[in-house]
Amino acid sequence: MSAARGPSAFTAPEANRGNALHAGAWWLWALGLAVAASRTTNPLLLGLLVGVSGYVVAARRTDAPWARSYGAFVKLGLFVVALRVVFSLLLGSPVPGVHVLVTLPEVPLPDWAQGVRIGGRVTAEQVVFALYDGVKLATLLICVGAANALANPSRLLKSLPGALYEAGVAVVVAMTFAPHMVADVARLRTARRLRGRPTGGVRAVLQIGLPVLEGALERSIAVAASMDARGYGRTARVPVAVRRTTNVLVLGGLLGVCAGSYGLLAAEGAGYGLPLLGAGLLAAMAGLRLGGRRTVRTRYRPDRWGLRSWLVAGSGAAVATLMIWANAHAPEALHPGVVPLVAPELPLWPAASVLVGLVPAFVAPAPSRKEKDA
Repeated sequence: MSAARGPSAFTAPEANRGNALHAGAWWLWALGLAVAASRTTNPLLLGLLVGVSGYVVAARRTDAPWARSYGAFVKLGLFVVALRVVFSLLLGSPVPGVHVLVTLPEVPLPDWAQGVRIGGRVTAEQVVFALYDGVKLATLLICVGAANALANPSRLLKSLPGALYEAGVAVVVAMTFAPHMVADVARLRTARRLRGRPTGGVRAVLQIGLPVLEGALERSIAVAASMDARGYGRTARVPVAVRRTTNVLVLGGLLGVCAGSYGLLAAEGAGYGLPLLGAGLLAAMAGLRLGGRRTVRTRYRPDRWGLRSWLVAGSGAAVATLMIWANAHAPEALHPGVVPLVAPELPLWPAASVLVGLVPAFVAPAPSRKEKDA
């Protein structure tokens, strides 16, 4: 008689309140994908990044209101691509080209506006360059949308240091406004469709917009009342020396993070970028820990950072690190040329590094079947 087998340690369990993934792990994973997207203009790699983020979102999102915002970010990304191409067509581009597609009527401009043109020749090189640039920006937005769809904003707020609690509340409220607005618009469009009323046109937009704004106002009033009932904004007294030390550490740490980030992004700053970034992070963390003494609040059932959170965050960091390494050693594979025009190719090792971002789809706790079918 064989014993019943329990769930394997390498099998993702069903998500519940006790084993839910830390919200910060989702954001670190998504930011890792965004950093990888910022290092390349290859549309094949960017499309692979979008596919990885979309697969993870489809496998691990719930039926919460913020989980429905991923589609809105995808549409926003497509709009950014179209807008970037249209601007390139109308305003021209510094990219030289020889393959003329069409010649638009050019608007004459005064002498003080030299270097700027409206209309004129439209070349294939400038259109492809604008398309690559637009796809890169769209991928960054979609990666942020993946984090917004997977991470619970309220639980992310609970995990913030005490010194960032007030700023975190403002950011979380601003971030949750868009998903709730998307859900309200979808609900009102469905209700109008069931009543046989049109859902397109200016009149329909106006009739849908008023209830959406009314719901947002009621939600903001409820949030303000609940924050006041919980004592939001009350601070404790700390010595003057602690406050000054906190300000120096936080300000110096942020300056170090900015200088280190610039060093990592710039080609000539690779030597000093990483040490400055590390020193800035340590100083900022020390300042935030000291600043947390001013906030009088407790945490009920705080989220724990476990092995699965490390795996999810580490997968995003690995994708970013491998893409930065590939950009330094094989930049021509990550940046296909437009002058002359060449067809983009999918480089093997960068593509394999992007696939590391699929780890959360297999290690993160899976939402219950009831939530997935909802």
